[in-house]
Amino acid sequence: MLPLQSFRSFISRHQLFQPDHKILLAVSGGKDSVLMVHLFKHAGFDFGIAHCNFNLRAEESHRDEAFVKLLAATMEVPFHVKHFDTRAFAKAQRCSTQMAARELRYQWFEQVRAREGYEAIALAHHQNDAIETMLINLTRGTGISGLHGIAPKRGRLLRPLLFLSREDVENTISRNQLDYVEDSSNCSDHYARNKIRLKVIPHLKEINPSLERTFAQNIQRFQEAETIIQNTVKQLRGSMLKSSPAGIRISMTDLQSLNPQKLLCYELLKPYNFTESLVEELLSALDKQSGTSFYSTTHRITLDRQQLIISPILQSDSNSRILHPHDHQLELSQHRLNIQYQAGNSFARDGRAYVDQELLIYPLVVRHRQPGDVFIPLGMKTHKKLSNFLVDEKVPLPEKDKIPLIINGNGDIIWVGGMRQDNRYKVSATTKKVAIFELILKE
Repeated sequence: MLPLQSFRSFISRHQLFQPDHKILLAVSGGKDSVLMVHLFKHAGFDFGIAHCNFNLRAEESHRDEAFVKLLAATMEVPFHVKHFDTRAFAKAQRCSTQMAARELRYQWFEQVRAREGYEAIALAHHQNDAIETMLINLTRGTGISGLHGIAPKRGRLLRPLLFLSREDVENTISRNQLDYVEDSSNCSDHYARNKIRLKVIPHLKEINPSLERTFAQNIQRFQEAETIIQNTVKQLRGSMLKSSPAGIRISMTDLQSLNPQKLLCYELLKPYNFTESLVEELLSALDKQSGTSFYSTTHRITLDRQQLIISPILQSDSNSRILHPHDHQLELSQHRLNIQYQAGNSFARDGRAYVDQELLIYPLVVRHRQPGDVFIPLGMKTHKKLSNFLVDEKVPLPEKDKIPLIINGNGDIIWVGGMRQDNRYKVSATTKKVAIFELILKE
């Protein structure tokens, strides 16, 4: 017997959709999505099925597609399928195959939804998926929003199975003798989520057999706590952030008065893509000299006397380029920047910069000089103005504005490209991994 009453109640309680809406179901062919199909069918809802073939598991991928196609035909509902060259996309985007598959499927689901007139997209996540997501977020570092796992509804994405645990799903599948296909990659601990699912959660359930119920209660508390925090942040954003021609201005006095300072500052700056580590660096540098800058992937914060100025980084501006941890080459206007990493603490005097990787705060920024730039040249202990350094090095005036500078996420100059690196970032006896920057002049 299917849990239809609980299914309908969950949909109604969270206002996921109206009974007359047409919903697109994302179906892989596994237990979770197959159960979702049967629940929608027996509840009498209008739906279609979408299946992604990522071509990652050879014949198994084609087996899954054939199964889901047959399931759609049996249910007498529309069937949508898409083939992806996932590995090629991952290589082009310089991301993992998991991230590539995620981006590809959500983009396509939305295309199908809009084209075919579906109200929303239903995903077959259950309570254990929410637990896994929460543990992943805690492990990798997250704001308060990462603690409530997966929401039942976010925009056009619905998760109508969050009232079920994995055990509930398996028992329902078995009791009703529903056919499904098994994804062999689910048994591999190669992926972070699978490691948590296969190795971490079983131990947690030994400590607390009611783990799913406990986490569901915790997630509800975290959601309520987030609501309180976001309401507070909304009020602070209205009173503290002031628009001006130069950018968004924040009084340092207002920033220093926040309590708890780090949490509220992080939430205030999160829309501008500043990470927790960058916020820590910023708060510890409020007494630094004017002109000190900090960079996110999209914005710059500059200390300007008794205030901070937030301004966007223009990606089209050749004077500012973003460098991510996975980047190994960056094309500049006149140079090519190569980056490689190696274990140990060795270095050479060969014109390249050898930097202690643990000191890097990503994203890095590559830009040309700006007024007020200072650094500590390798071998020195005190700051020196970049302008004075270039004079001492007898760099011709036309060339000064062409020298690329690599800037750490905290605003420090790491390397004056091709000339001198900063003494604070040199390789030492305690260095475990070295980042090597090489600048090549284009012909």
